[in-house]
Amino acid sequence: MAIKLIALDLDDTLLDKSKTISARNRRAIERAIEAGVTVTVSTGRMYQSALPYVLELGLDVPIITYNGALIKWGKSGETLFDLPVDRATTREMLALFKEHDWYLQAYIDDQLYVAQANEYSDYYKRMTGIAAIALGDAFYTLEGTPSKMMAIADSVLLTRIREKVNEVFGPRVNLAVSGPRYLEIVNPMVSKGRALALLAKHLGITREQVMAVGDSQNDLPMLQYAGWGVAMANAMPEVQAAADAVTSANDVDGVAEAIEKYVLGNISK
Repeated sequence: MAIKLIALDLDDTLLDKSKTISARNRRAIERAIEAGVTVTVSTGRMYQSALPYVLELGLDVPIITYNGALIKWGKSGETLFDLPVDRATTREMLALFKEHDWYLQAYIDDQLYVAQANEYSDYYKRMTGIAAIALGDAFYTLEGTPSKMMAIADSVLLTRIREKVNEVFGPRVNLAVSGPRYLEIVNPMVSKGRALALLAKHLGITREQVMAVGDSQNDLPMLQYAGWGVAMANAMPEVQAAADAVTSANDVDGVAEAIEKYVLGNISK
C-alpha cells in the first residue's frame, strides 16, 4: 500500500551532526509532498525548538513535539492535542530530584525551566539553541503541568535515576531514553506512537499508509505503530531490531534514502 504520511524524528535522524537538514533530505521531502504525501516531524523537542525546521521545510501540518504530549500546527499554532504530566506527579518528581540533587528540566507552556544553570543546561542549549530559565529553589514549587520533564546526566547516573523513578512512580509516568544523556518523563498516556495514531486518524490516513523514521528509544512506539518503520543506521540496536527496514545514517542522507526507496519508488511503479 502506498505511503501517505511520513513522520520524521529530528535529532540524529533528519538532522545531521551540525543540526542542519541536508539538500538531499530537503529535496526528497519536497518530492514526497509534490506527490501528495503528508510529511511531518515527530520529536522529543519543544515546539519552539522544532518549529524553525518545520518552517524551513515549508510544512503546513500538525507536528508532534514533546514525544507526543503536544501536537500543534506548524504555521497557525493551533493545538490539536495536549496532555501534560499531572500536577501531583509533577510535585513529587520535583521533590525527588531535589532530594537527590539530580538535574531536571521542566517544560511548561513551551518554556524551559531549571533550578540552576550549569553544564547540563549549557549542553542542552548547544544542542537545541534553547536557553533555560533558572528559578533557583522556586523551581521545586513550580505551578502548572509540564508537557515533559527531562533528566540529563552521564550514562551511569542516568541508569540510577531511571531505576529510582521507575521504583517510585511506576506506571504513573512514561520514560524514554532519547540519547546517551537524556531521560525523558511524560504522561503515561503519551508516546510518539499514540500521537502518530491520533494524527493519522485526524488526517484520514490508515496505519498501513504511514512510514515513520527514527533512531532512539523514544522513536520505538511510532516505528511499531507505523505500517512501515525505518531505523537509521546510527539507531540504537533495539530500534533497528524493531524496524521493518534500516536506512543509512543521518550524516549520509538516510532520510532521503528511505523516502526515495520506500515512498517515491513505490509511487513511480
